[in-house]
Amino acid sequence: MPVRPLPPNPNLDHLKHQAKDLLRAHAARSPEVAQRIREFHPRFHHSTDAEIFGSHLKLSDAQLTIARESGFDSWTRLKRHIEKPTLVDRLDLPHHERIEDPVFRRAVDLLDAGNATALRAHLKQHPDLAQKRILFEGGNYFRNPTLLEFVAENPTRYGRLPNNIVEVTRVILDAGTTQAALDEALMLAASSAVTHKCGVQIPLIDLLCDYGADPNAAMRTAAAYGEFVAVDALIRRGARIDLPIAAALGRTEDARRLLPTADSEDRHWASALASQFGSVEIVRMLLDAGEDPNRFNPVGGHSQSTPLHQAALAGHLDVVRLLIERGARVDWKDTLWQGTPADWAHYQGRSEVEAYLRPQQATKGN
Repeated sequence: MPVRPLPPNPNLDHLKHQAKDLLRAHAARSPEVAQRIREFHPRFHHSTDAEIFGSHLKLSDAQLTIARESGFDSWTRLKRHIEKPTLVDRLDLPHHERIEDPVFRRAVDLLDAGNATALRAHLKQHPDLAQKRILFEGGNYFRNPTLLEFVAENPTRYGRLPNNIVEVTRVILDAGTTQAALDEALMLAASSAVTHKCGVQIPLIDLLCDYGADPNAAMRTAAAYGEFVAVDALIRRGARIDLPIAAALGRTEDARRLLPTADSEDRHWASALASQFGSVEIVRMLLDAGEDPNRFNPVGGHSQSTPLHQAALAGHLDVVRLLIERGARVDWKDTLWQGTPADWAHYQGRSEVEAYLRPQQATKGN
């Protein structure tokens, strides 16, 4: 899920109070808090709500959850960010302006300028640079990128890319990279609205795959962000169509074939994507197979919300009706903005969906 951004002048005492509030919500068995703990506390990544509520949670556990929810690896790192900030802690600046290493910053500036010749010379002068990683905290992704991962403009820094970004990317690739960096760059390019808008998404996908990126690594993220042209390109490059991808694409027969052998994680993803993109028959199929409608979405799949939130946001009234018929809770709030599915429908202007949800929410006492 997106992290909770810190305010411009964060207060450590206020964050300590948030940790204590989290402990109280854990004791009250709040499902929203269970999801926050599951996503941000490493000990609970694969735990059920019941397992989380059955565990003793210390103040240090709550503080670690708050720190990671704010985009920091530990409470100590969050405390340092507040008490002794440096340039990299300027979360109001775009990522390239937060780079403290002048050699790395020069490489990013050359990339952004589309100066392939100078970038090639710079990388030759600094042979370890192409594989070097830098640390950004305060976000939920792009936290430890190499130079290669800057080519996707994801997260957005300028909202545009140089016309020769494919050539620039090749220069970086020829200087050497790792499988992890290749796969991460592919995921960022395939899910980037900027690469799509600039008409370079598919050329970048093809180039990265030519150099060994795994097309499967980007599929679910591209689908979750509705980049279906990228999904088609990844399939062309050999990515497999699993149950979640079939659900996102509305491929009912593929979903029917894949469902019996799909594991719990794939079913979870499929439920989230089918609801988000209005594949009502696949949602019905998953519910019939026992998928829980009251389950927050998986990490990486808009996990701050439930399938009902996503269906309401997109205006899929048939999916909304089906989920509620099968027991979906209309009063559950998302973990980031504390909105109900009706609130999400209102935000997006889905008046018909909101009109259906509000009376039912009212019966729950909200």
